[in-house]
Amino acid sequence: MTRTALITGASRGLGSALAEALAPTHHIIAVARTVGALEELDDRIKAKGGAATLAPMDVTQPEAMATLCRGIFDRWGSLDLWIHTAIHAAPQAPADHIDAKDMAKSIACNLTATATLISYVSPLLGQTGQAVFLDDPRGGTRFFGAYGATKSAQIAMARSWQAETARIGPKVHIAEPAPMPTATRARFFPGEDRSVLADPHDQAAAILAQLSLV
Repeated sequence: MTRTALITGASRGLGSALAEALAPTHHIIAVARTVGALEELDDRIKAKGGAATLAPMDVTQPEAMATLCRGIFDRWGSLDLWIHTAIHAAPQAPADHIDAKDMAKSIACNLTATATLISYVSPLLGQTGQAVFLDDPRGGTRFFGAYGATKSAQIAMARSWQAETARIGPKVHIAEPAPMPTATRARFFPGEDRSVLADPHDQAAAILAQLSLV
C-alpha cells in the first residue's frame, strides 16, 4: 500500500528537500503557491523514481484546503504524514513600525492557516498518522515582531495538539532545523555568508532520521 505524505510549503527550501527525501517511500502531495517551482520539484521526484500530486494552492484559503483534504480522502482514504513548512516571513521592523498588512499576512499564514489545517488534516491522519512542525525560535528577538510572534504562536498550537494526542494519536513532532541558506533566511540576513549554513537536503535527512520517519 502506498504511503502518503502531505507537505504544505513544498516548493522550495526545507519543504522541497523533505519532499525529495520522502519520494522513494511516499507518494508526495506537494502544496505551494508557485506552480513553476512545484513542477521543478515534480521533475526531481520523478528522477528519483517517485511520484507526486501537485497542488498549487494558498494555505490561507480555507476553501482550497477543504478541497485538498477532500481530494486526499477520496483518493487514498487517509494520510500517513503531514509536514507543515509553509510560512510568511514578514520584513524585519521595530515593533512600533510593523506594517499592518504584513502583520495580517503573518497571522493568516502562520497562525490561522495552521489552525485550519490541523482541523482538516487530523481526521485524515487518524490515530496512526504523524505530523511535523518546524520551529524557528525568533519570538521576542528584536525586529522579529511579526514573524517571531506568529511563528511562536504556531508552535505553541502545535505543542498543544502534541500534548492532546500523545496517547491517542496522531503523533505530532516538533523539530528545530539548523540555519539554512533559504529564501526566508536571506530576507532576514542579507549579505550573510551562506557557505557556513546547513544544506537543506542534509537537514531533511537528519530530521527524518531523528523522528524515525524513514
